[in-house]
Amino acid sequence: MARSKRTTISDMKAVSYARVSSKEQEKEGFSIPAQTRLLKEYARQNGINIVQEFVDVETAKKSGRTGFNEMVAFLAKNTNVKIVLVEKTDRLYRNFYDMVKLDGHQPEIHFVKENVVLDEKSKSNVKFMHGIKVLMAKNYVDNLSEETRKGMTEKAEQGIWPTVAPLGYKNVVGADGKKTIEPDPELAPLIAKAFEWYVTGNYSVRQITKMLRDNGFVFRKSHASVPTSTVNNTLRNRIYTGEFEWNGKVHKGRYEPIISMELWQAVQDVLDGRLGSRRQKSKHNFAFSGLIECGYTGGHLVGDPKKGKYVYYRAVGAKGIPYVREEELEKQFGEALNRLRFDEEVLGWISQALKESNADTHKFHEETLSRLQAEYKKLEGRINAMYVDKLDGKIADTFFMEKSTEWREEQNRIKDRIDQLQEASENYIAEGVGLLELAQNAYSLFVKQSPTEKRRLLNFMVSNSVWMDGELTVTYKQPFDMLAEYASKPEGAVNGNSAENGRFEKWLLGTDSNRRPGD
Repeated sequence: MARSKRTTISDMKAVSYARVSSKEQEKEGFSIPAQTRLLKEYARQNGINIVQEFVDVETAKKSGRTGFNEMVAFLAKNTNVKIVLVEKTDRLYRNFYDMVKLDGHQPEIHFVKENVVLDEKSKSNVKFMHGIKVLMAKNYVDNLSEETRKGMTEKAEQGIWPTVAPLGYKNVVGADGKKTIEPDPELAPLIAKAFEWYVTGNYSVRQITKMLRDNGFVFRKSHASVPTSTVNNTLRNRIYTGEFEWNGKVHKGRYEPIISMELWQAVQDVLDGRLGSRRQKSKHNFAFSGLIECGYTGGHLVGDPKKGKYVYYRAVGAKGIPYVREEELEKQFGEALNRLRFDEEVLGWISQALKESNADTHKFHEETLSRLQAEYKKLEGRINAMYVDKLDGKIADTFFMEKSTEWREEQNRIKDRIDQLQEASENYIAEGVGLLELAQNAYSLFVKQSPTEKRRLLNFMVSNSVWMDGELTVTYKQPFDMLAEYASKPEGAVNGNSAENGRFEKWLLGTDSNRRPGD
């Protein structure tokens, strides 16, 4: 496909963007200089003028990246700059929020290592494949977070509090070299006092909050006053008994308790006695209550049983607004999910995109694992060398213990990171395929499920559903919105060009993998 001609070389103004995913990479000079050299050489060879360079040394888990946001702002201000140079897709963005931010300025993006140029003139099938790759990149980052949560759950199973110490405790390294928590000598006695005061029934939570403040009860780092809501949560938290809850399960902790289990339970009885009269539980299990907004009032529809066998939905607090039968909502939700089905041709594109994406991720894993292993060995060498210095009397025992403990902690963090990467690598393709299979089979799953499971499926796949004039309007969550837009394309629009219109064209950045700047 021919690219529109430019009038002069000076028109080809660009920004470059380089990113590394951690502070460690930046310290080791792992990636930024190499990326910058690559982009400058590419620009020189293709007559492109780089007018501004942007760099990020952060995680790609969230879209709030400083350099990326500065680049987007620069493009908004300098509308004559239409080209973005970047090494490859996962350097530029790993989630749809970044993708949409950049797409709003409709730049021409050059992925130098991937030999790809993206702009608004690209074919639909290649756009779709690019969108799948971005989806997989996001899913990969989510996998890393999931593996982190798995590691925290394993610690909880061992009785180790797996995250930042709660108020009244502090994070320390135990005698076994593992992280744990211990009572804060300043705040723990006041925590115990709060339980003792409240169990008498003579004080409210608000009064105890004031009594604690009068005794110097403040947050350790900020020294800000502790609010009443935090005190209330503290009185509810069983962690102070030597047990703690993690992911809905109670674990026996391997740390020192601040209060007895008997005192904590007595406090719960007092709290429940004051609140118990307000607690009620619904007897009915409505599939769609709270999921649908009323287009007339803006409120949410709730289920209302009639005659013991019919369920109608109505807007909360609304008068004169017609009811809708649950069967009608179920029918229209089913139709919305059925629109996510795609044909064999699209499935072929997906398979190709997944294979290419997996190859990129495998290479990323190999590079990252190699770097992490080198960092681990480097720290091990430092510890061994320092141990020899200790034996020779060149350094004090206390200094050796301090530094070796610090480096052992860093080694543990590196080992955790290696484990997370390996787990994420194994699940990468399986979870991506699972998302797409869910879209393909969503309708058949929906019609067979119980009200609870219907609700769970809808919560996962759709959002902002609105009922008005007898019609249910559904907004799909990412990435199902992308699949729905593509599935709704008319026959023959698959290989369209710049004449194609619609939200799908705006949502996905275009690309033609065979085109280069001189085409």
